Amino acid sequence: MTQTRDCPCGSGHPFTDCCAPYLCGVKIAATAEILMRSRYTAYVEHDDAYLLASWDPQTCPDDPHPSADDGSTWIGLKILRTEAGGENDDEGVVEFVASCDVRGTPAQLHEISQFRRSDGRWLYVDGDTQQPVRRSQPKIGRNESCPCGSGKKYKRCCGG
Repeated sequence: MTQTRDCPCGSGHPFTDCCAPYLCGVKIAATAEILMRSRYTAYVEHDDAYLLASWDPQTCPDDPHPSADDGSTWIGLKILRTEAGGENDDEGVVEFVASCDVRGTPAQLHEISQFRRSDGRWLYVDGDTQQPVRRSQPKIGRNESCPCGSGKKYKRCCGG
């Protein structure tokens, strides 16, 4: 029996049924939030082609993630809110917090992202990074549950 893995975007759905069709070009994101989730998954999967294809050409950098070699491992995405960005909108906003592990140190990226629809496709325009989210709990111990929600110990999951 083949075990399917959950999608990195945090939807709770299998990767093959969630973000994979967007990354491989089979589906086009119907909303700004879906595009945000698929872009997060592209960062997790190191899919630069998808990141560049889903970025507004007017704001797209040459390198979609210049700090990719900083030792970061993305471990979770939480959507905080959306404004517009629906199937009948032309612009939208998605606020999110993405958690990562940078060489053993937990960190978070809190961003308010702007999206626009062009020729029927949602595109990421840019984002305003918010002040770092301060950790309200002590550092995660190796034998504690992993914050990604897998149910495994941190040392056997994201801390390994």
